[in-house]
Amino acid sequence: MDQALPLPAAQAAPAGWPLRLLRAADRVLTVVLLASVAVMVSVVSAQVALRYGFNESIDWADEIGRLAFVWAIFLAIPLGVRDGAHIGIDLLVDKLPAAGQSALRRAGAALGAAMMLAICWAAVRTCREQWDELMSTVDYSVGWFIVPVAIGALFSAFHLLHVVIAGPPLKKLGGAE
Repeated sequence: MDQALPLPAAQAAPAGWPLRLLRAADRVLTVVLLASVAVMVSVVSAQVALRYGFNESIDWADEIGRLAFVWAIFLAIPLGVRDGAHIGIDLLVDKLPAAGQSALRRAGAALGAAMMLAICWAAVRTCREQWDELMSTVDYSVGWFIVPVAIGALFSAFHLLHVVIAGPPLKKLGGAE
């Protein structure tokens, strides 16, 4: 069982409106993520039941199931960034003194935030270029596949900027190392 080390006072409670706003956005992302998973599971389950149980099919099920999957994946990414749950190689970082670890993690977060902002910008541009193109089975824009990429990248950048400003989260005990 993972047990987090006690948080320093600066990280114990949200400080200031920007962090409170980010936490509220995380709650909204979580609700949309859960709705996306529910839609995906429902549509795919109905499609499988109809196809194998009744030899029927829903023509739009594949596209809507795939769209819900894309939304679920890309909205989960910033929540993983927030919790420090993504895979990282910290062999070198762990050998440094605490101040060096913090500086290197902040620098990595700054670079990651810059990359996420670039991805967000590219996704918005791509979405705008493809907005008039429709999916083959439903009259929705294919741009809806790109929207969660932009949202996920933007909120990942916000979480990484929080690491740059407030410092990296403390490691959890009992990991899988």
